[in-house]
Amino acid sequence: QVQLVESGGGSVQAGGSLRLSCATSGYTYGRNCMGWFRQAPGKEREGVAGIYTGSDSTDQSTYYADSVKGRFTISQDNAKNTVYLHMNTLRPEDTAMYYCAAGGSWPCSRTSTYNYWGQGTQVTVSS
Repeated sequence: QVQLVESGGGSVQAGGSLRLSCATSGYTYGRNCMGWFRQAPGKEREGVAGIYTGSDSTDQSTYYADSVKGRFTISQDNAKNTVYLHMNTLRPEDTAMYYCAAGGSWPCSRTSTYNYWGQGTQVTVSS
């Protein structure tokens, strides 16, 4: 059974940083995407960042939404079965529930391609 558990959310002031973690169990990395999505109240869930791993663990590609390029970085630690989202220079508009997802297809940005989802972790950025 695949399980995804997010952590690291919280409340920060604009300009601050957070690191989200997604610990996975029962999931096999390879030829698929791990992704981070977010959903603000009253809005649709949107892709934030994704990382595609090919058949070789060193073969990786990343995707970022335009709104977070240059501020957020996604990384994957296969030894720890964990995916991270490093978020810098946070803005109030980044406030949302952030979800980790697994099993997606490239380009990692579409919710419909993912098979597994975590419960989410809240990020609140104040001005």
